[in-house]
Amino acid sequence: MEASDIYDNDLVNRNCKDFIEFPQIKWLNAYRDEDLLSRRADLLDFTKDSLLFKGTKPFYKQISKGCKLCGAGFWSCLFITGRCNANCFYCPTSQTHDDLPTTQGLSFESASAYAEYVNHFKFKGVGFSGGEPFLVYDRVIDFLKKLRKKCSPDLYIWLYTNGILVDEIKLKKLASLGLNEIRFDIGATDFSLDKVKMAKGIIENVTIEIPAIPEELERMKLLLPEMIKAGVSNLNLHQLRLTKYNAPKLLKRDYTYVADERPLVLESEIMALELIKYATEAHLEIGINYCSFNFKHRFQKAGFRSQIANALADDSEIINTNGFVRNLKGHQLSYERISVADFDNQTGLTLDLEYKKYSVKRDVIMKNIELTPEQLSEVEILISKGETEIPKDELLYQIWRIEHIENKLRKF
Repeated sequence: MEASDIYDNDLVNRNCKDFIEFPQIKWLNAYRDEDLLSRRADLLDFTKDSLLFKGTKPFYKQISKGCKLCGAGFWSCLFITGRCNANCFYCPTSQTHDDLPTTQGLSFESASAYAEYVNHFKFKGVGFSGGEPFLVYDRVIDFLKKLRKKCSPDLYIWLYTNGILVDEIKLKKLASLGLNEIRFDIGATDFSLDKVKMAKGIIENVTIEIPAIPEELERMKLLLPEMIKAGVSNLNLHQLRLTKYNAPKLLKRDYTYVADERPLVLESEIMALELIKYATEAHLEIGINYCSFNFKHRFQKAGFRSQIANALADDSEIINTNGFVRNLKGHQLSYERISVADFDNQTGLTLDLEYKKYSVKRDVIMKNIELTPEQLSEVEILISKGETEIPKDELLYQIWRIEHIENKLRKF
């Protein structure tokens, strides 16, 4: 068995073990679900010439500037609150606490500290997420003002909302302070476009960003022309994923689950690809972007690691495309990940900025190994040329996964 097959089998076993308390999960069966897999293959073939980020992001027409920054690793997503006023069946986490604004495990008591963080790590885009940002509207205004005052005028800023608390006065205030884009989850409001229409002509870029809900495909086809009239420039579709929090609701629906790094809804991906195909054939004037889990898991993580590592690594250290520090000296090879955390007294390394102090951590991803001359030669080729060719050897496969961002959507 090849190393990649072993990895895929481990994913299946891990998913089944992690969700053992949900025996009703309908995991993918290649024989039973042959028609679904065949349809997926046909749709992927249709979109093969409209792919971004190593084939993990099928799209139609265009994607927003924010999405481009996200894929390139220049985006910081700030969860401005953990509280939400909607009750979407697909939400992956509890949304009941108004926590401090957080990003990547870091908390920010002040807007100045966050603006300083954005500058230090050279992010070019910021997204206000939640929870529901309009529940803490004054906090959003405070952070937006500080970002515009302290950061580059080219910083691209957008905000996610379910739209429930949106009104014209608040939209105009956000626009006056330099909000570039607003993204509506209309799935939270039974696909109403009322607040979307309200934002037209006020916020420069209006986007709809929702999960790809399989049973809503036909409704979405009918809504696309209405979205265009409402001023929507882009539709972003996310892949539904199963969590222990949303399992009681999600499992009431007859979905098929794929064992990836997280359990994913196969029909959700098919729905997104179907909508891209429909819009393409109808020549609709709206961009559609399928934000697959594979894209988010690979590119968002690698991008963030790279931003942190490039800011904190020594000049002599090599940061690979996946954001890890490669230590290759003679026949010795090891890898590290550089990260930052809220300050604690347990870590010796620190980053002292004006408004916030951080702990700097260096975690070993692969312990030091002694390569044979033959292995060293293979590793050097893998590093320089082996991006698309997946090694069969287990050790080389582990190194390949650390070195490179995997291409394309995963085969099932």
